[in-house]
Amino acid sequence: MAQQRKVRVRFAPSPTGPLHIGGVRTALFNYLFARQNGGEMILRIEDTDSQRFVPGAEDYINEALAWLGIKFDEGVREGGPNGPYRQSERRDIYAKYVSQLLDAEKAYIAFDTPAELEAARAATPNFQYDATTRMSMRNSLSMSAEQVKELLDAGTPYVVRFKVEPGRMVNVNDLIRGTVTINSSVLDDKVLYKSADNLPTYHLANIVDDHLMDISHVIRGEEWLPSAPLHVLLYEAFGWNDTAPEFVHLPLLLKPDGKGKLSKRDGDRLGFPVFPLEWHDPASGAVSAGYRESGYLPEAVVNFLALLGWNPGDDKEIMDMNELIARFSFDHCSKSGAKFDFEKGKWFNHKYLQEKSDAELAKLFKPILEANGIDSAAFSDNYIEKAVGMVKGRINFVSDLWTNAAFFFRDPETYDPKAVKKRWSEEMPRIMAELTEQLRALKSWKSADAEADILAWIADKGYHLGNVMNAFRLCVVGECKGPHMFDITELMGAEKTISRIEKGIREIKAHGKKPVFRHKDYIV
Repeated sequence: MAQQRKVRVRFAPSPTGPLHIGGVRTALFNYLFARQNGGEMILRIEDTDSQRFVPGAEDYINEALAWLGIKFDEGVREGGPNGPYRQSERRDIYAKYVSQLLDAEKAYIAFDTPAELEAARAATPNFQYDATTRMSMRNSLSMSAEQVKELLDAGTPYVVRFKVEPGRMVNVNDLIRGTVTINSSVLDDKVLYKSADNLPTYHLANIVDDHLMDISHVIRGEEWLPSAPLHVLLYEAFGWNDTAPEFVHLPLLLKPDGKGKLSKRDGDRLGFPVFPLEWHDPASGAVSAGYRESGYLPEAVVNFLALLGWNPGDDKEIMDMNELIARFSFDHCSKSGAKFDFEKGKWFNHKYLQEKSDAELAKLFKPILEANGIDSAAFSDNYIEKAVGMVKGRINFVSDLWTNAAFFFRDPETYDPKAVKKRWSEEMPRIMAELTEQLRALKSWKSADAEADILAWIADKGYHLGNVMNAFRLCVVGECKGPHMFDITELMGAEKTISRIEKGIREIKAHGKKPVFRHKDYIV
C-alpha cells in the first residue's frame, strides 16, 4: 500500500492521433479526483512509440483539454520541476534505470530478430517469451558473456526484457475493483527498452516517470488492467514498493448498441462525434467530427462524460465542474462498462443551452447569422436576444437557432407545401387582405393586445380560427410552426409583418379546388 501523501495524478496520452472521448473521460476523472483532494495534475506526453507518432496530435490534445476546462499544474506547456514532460526527451533518464535492472539481473538483453520470433510462434502454439522458453532464444541468459559483448560491439539491434519469475501470486490493489490477484506465470518477459530508437516501452517509461514525478494515484482505462501485475513487479524490482501509486482502472466506454468498446466506426455509423474537437488526418486528409464543432458546449460534454461509469449516489444529473469536483468519488464508480448514450449527450447540451441567458446565446448566434448571409449589425442586440429567447426551448445545439429563428431575419423564400395544401384556400388571399387592414388599425402591437383584437375580429367574422391563424403564420414564417404568433409580430413590428402577408398573398397559390367560403362555417 502506498504511503499517504499529497495527491498527484497524471494524464499521459500518446500523440498517435486525435484524443478519443474515452481518453477525455480518463483525463476528467483524474482532474476531478485531484481537485477534490487539493492535489495536482500533470500532463505527460508518452511518445515512446516513434513509429506511430502523428504530427499535430500533441497540440490537439492540449487544445481539446483546455476547451473542456481540464487544467494542469505541470506539463509540456505549463512546465514544472519534474520535466521534461515528453518521454522522447527523457532518454538519458530511462537508460540509467535500464542499466539498474540489468545490473540487478532483473532484466536481460535479447537479440532475437523478428523472423526468429515469428518462427518460434509458428513452432509453439500460444508461444510466450517467458521462463519456459527464454533459454531456447537468443539472449544474454542463454548466451555467454563473450557472445553478448561481441554482438553489442557489432551494433546488433537488441531489446531489454524484464525477467519475470514464474509461480508468484501478484496482488494489484485497485480502488474500484479491490484486490486483483494474478499468477506471474501467465505474464511474458515484456520488452522494456529498444536499441533501435533508444527509447523505452510504455511499461518502463511510465513506471520510472510516475516514480520520479511522485505520482500518488494512477487513474487509467480498464484496458491497462492486464498490465498492472507487471507494473507491480517493476516497482518491486526497483525497490519502490513504499512509494508505488494506488491504481484505479476505469470501466470502458461501450458501444451505444451491441457489445464491445466504443470506436470511431460507431460514431460514423450512428452519426455522433467520438473526438472532442474536429480532427484533420494529416496523412489521409479525412475529417472527423468533433463535439466542439458539432455545437456542444464544453460544460455539457464534461457533465455527460462524468456520468459515464460514475454516479453521485442520487438521481441528480445536472452538475457543473465545481459540483462534480465536490461530489466525485471512486466509491460510486462502476466496475462494468458504460454504454455511450449519445442521445443523452444531446439532452445535456439542451439543458445547458437553456441555462444560458438570451444575451449569451445571441452572442453565439451572431457568427451563424453571418455564415448564412445575414448582416447581424442590421439588427439590434435586443432584437436578436428576443428572437433567440423565443426559440431556445426547441434547440439542442446553437446551430439549431438558425433552423428555428431564420424567419426573424429574412422573408420566407418558400412556403411549406403541406401547410399550403391544408390551410390555403381560394378565399384565403381575400381574408389575409382583410387581416392586413385589421393589423394596420391596431392601437397596440403588444402581443396580448394584438391577440385580443385579432381574435375578436376572427370571431366576429365567423372565420375558422385555425385556418386563419395558420395562414397568417404561413405568410410570416413560411411554415405552420414556431413561437407564439403575436410574440413574433410584436418583435417584427407592423411594417415587416404586413409586408410578409402581402408577399404571401402574391406568391402562395391554392392547391386544387377548394370549397366556397361560407360565413359561419368556413372550411378549407
